[in-house]
Amino acid sequence: MSTSADGPAFANSSLRGAARGVVDHRLARRHLINEYHRGRLRQDQVCDAHPELIRAAKNVGTPSNTTCPICQQAKLKLITYVFGSRLPSQGRCVSTAKEMAALNQRCDDLTAYVVEACVECRWHHLLRILPVGGRRMRRSASG
Repeated sequence: MSTSADGPAFANSSLRGAARGVVDHRLARRHLINEYHRGRLRQDQVCDAHPELIRAAKNVGTPSNTTCPICQQAKLKLITYVFGSRLPSQGRCVSTAKEMAALNQRCDDLTAYVVEACVECRWHHLLRILPVGGRRMRRSASG
């Protein structure tokens, strides 16, 4: 599984619509980090990740090459959760490219949320939202 400093371990081109429907949150991330470094936000205001997110980051998160912008000690981990019909209400934490490929083959529309997290200081941020699945719609649109 490939890793990236600024994205999921799954290539956008392998998902439905490639760039269509992708919501990128890098500008909001940059703004939050800048506000922290300017002293307008305290560390406890930005380092508040839920314990389950940190557990997922430790156990199945994909390592990134990006150092935490808050504590500047640890490398961030990427965690992908997929939500949609016939999935648990809390979403499904996807840990391998094979799992993501299987979800992408589903006929129903799903949504993947890629989150980065620091297991040391508990900082986290939603990086992007990606469409997954929806093969039925793609077939009917093409033919």
